[in-house]
Amino acid sequence: MDLLDEYRRATFAFEAGDPAGAARLLEPILEAEPHNTAVRQLLARAYFNSAQLAGAEAQLRVLIERDPSDHYAHHVLGRTLERAGRFSEALPHLRLAAAMKEHDDYAEALRRVQLWVGKHGGRAAGAA
Repeated sequence: MDLLDEYRRATFAFEAGDPAGAARLLEPILEAEPHNTAVRQLLARAYFNSAQLAGAEAQLRVLIERDPSDHYAHHVLGRTLERAGRFSEALPHLRLAAAMKEHDDYAEALRRVQLWVGKHGGRAAGAA
C-alpha cells in the first residue's frame, strides 16, 4: 500500500463529502503510521463529520496528549463533546481553544456552550 496515495484518496473522499469513506481509508494508514499527526487529525475530523463521536474523541485526546497546545484539537474535541450532549466536559476545551487563538468559530462554539451550561447546568437535553 502506498500510504501517500491512500492519504490523498482519503483527503479527496473527505473533501467530496464522504467522511465515512475517508475514515475507512485513513484507519490502516494510522495503524501503519501511529505518530502521523496529519493523518490522526483528518481521521478525527472524518469521524466527527460522520457522527462517529467516540472515534473522534479518542483521536483528539491522543492529539492533545501529544501536544497540549494544539488549539484546533481542543476546539474539535469541545465540539465533539458538545455534539454528544456533554456540555460541561466540552466547556474547558472550548475555553482553551478560544484563549489560545482568536477565531470566530472558536468564539461562537464557546458562547453557545456557555449559554447552554448557564441555562441547563451542563445536562444534555432531556436529562433529569
